[in-house]
Amino acid sequence: MKGLYCQAGVSDAEPKFVIQETSLPEALCSHLVRVQVKACGLSPLDLKLLNDVGIQRDFIPVGREVAGVVLQVGAKVSFFQPEDEVVGILPLDSPCSGLCDSIDIDEHYLVQKPEKLSSVCVAGALRDGLCAYTALHTHARMAAGHTLLVMDGGSSFGLMCIQLACYHGVKVFTTSHSPQKHAFLEQLRPSVGVQDALVAKVIPVYTGSADLLPVVLEETGGLGVDIVIDSGVRLQEEESEETKLLPHKHDIISVLGVGGHWVTSHKELQLDPPDCRFLHLKSASMSFLNHEVWMASSAQQGRYLHILKDIVEKMSTGVLRPQPEEAVPLYEATVAMETVQRHQKKAVVQL
Repeated sequence: MKGLYCQAGVSDAEPKFVIQETSLPEALCSHLVRVQVKACGLSPLDLKLLNDVGIQRDFIPVGREVAGVVLQVGAKVSFFQPEDEVVGILPLDSPCSGLCDSIDIDEHYLVQKPEKLSSVCVAGALRDGLCAYTALHTHARMAAGHTLLVMDGGSSFGLMCIQLACYHGVKVFTTSHSPQKHAFLEQLRPSVGVQDALVAKVIPVYTGSADLLPVVLEETGGLGVDIVIDSGVRLQEEESEETKLLPHKHDIISVLGVGGHWVTSHKELQLDPPDCRFLHLKSASMSFLNHEVWMASSAQQGRYLHILKDIVEKMSTGVLRPQPEEAVPLYEATVAMETVQRHQKKAVVQL
């Protein structure tokens, strides 16, 4: 069978994605599950992260969010049996590409997929759901009555954060990065969440980010928000085409309330002494969002599985409604992955 792999470029060259022949061993290890893949999500590869954790290969497997049907189970597998529908995320060091016809994966990386939840939907949204859950529950410790500012709420990750927060009774503000996203978020306001928990304000930043602070302060009575979740940060005052819509780090700290928490996706964020002093005055805190840590320690395995189960259940019941992804056929996977890597977006392949 064939799988999709990344041939890491030399120095700063762009990585190359190639189809490679691969095979699975005939004998299945005791805790492994053999899964026939029905759909696989494609997300940008973080080659620097792989290098930092010591994973160095000539060909790196591509496609880790998978949904499929169990074909065979190892002798000591207790959670699954053949013909179960499952979903999960392959670990960083997995030798399998999620775009193979069949893969072997440890049972502790899988959860049952509800029957009415489509494989394409869950494979395309599982990573964003995990990131949203990690940011809001694990880092920010959100609770009913909190106020939350989600940067770029029209993105797949931002939408997951909004829906999850509204479900828990959090008052949500969000920013929009284009007229299309603004119109989309405005349409969601009457229907997102439960009871009276709605998106309180959509702030258009594509016309200029200068309005962010006064709008948030006006909406919160001058108190600021309890939680900020960004989708990237602009470190310098100079604006490039890629960063002009991102908030400056000082703007984010300014909108935080007393005791607030900032969850950042910026991997190399640096805070200057004045920024730290500002955080100290507010008794505020900051944490880095890295969902890969769940699979870095077996001590977190139980919590990780609980999170995955909760995410797929909320998708099944309509609490989380991810943006629909148009499935890419397998023969277009290489081109799709090149686009995903270049533009830092995502896609889903239907096998």
